[in-house]
Amino acid sequence: MATVELRFSALPEHVRTARLVAAAVARRAGVDESVLDEVRLAVGEACSRAVGLHRRNGLDEPVRVKLVEQEKRFFIEVGDGVGGKNSVDGHKFADGSDAAAEDSAEAAMGLAVISGLVDDLDIGSDEDGGLVKMSWPVAVHPVLP
Repeated sequence: MATVELRFSALPEHVRTARLVAAAVARRAGVDESVLDEVRLAVGEACSRAVGLHRRNGLDEPVRVKLVEQEKRFFIEVGDGVGGKNSVDGHKFADGSDAAAEDSAEAAMGLAVISGLVDDLDIGSDEDGGLVKMSWPVAVHPVLP
């Protein structure tokens, strides 16, 4: 089981790097070429969502991305430092704007896009904050004699 971990400042320009790394690691793990665009898009949406949550909540912690190769599945976890299932319900952002009014629709749209790209999706949290977990099947490599 190989693992790659990324941590990046919550800046939109770093999302592209996360997408490229995720696609490269997914390819190496054996994810089918036809699915790599879905991996890239899903990671981009999850990372963009995390960046937005960090920026609106005034957090300095990095966005966390964990890429895990296993024998039959490739897992990606994108973590934010905000926490909670939607990370926006009922509290104010650092700039004083109403989180629920401004961001509920945007957060729901991002999660809807991700759910359309990923069959195995789990939205939750860990001790560090919110967590989007995704996985894809890995092609079985034939063993040569």
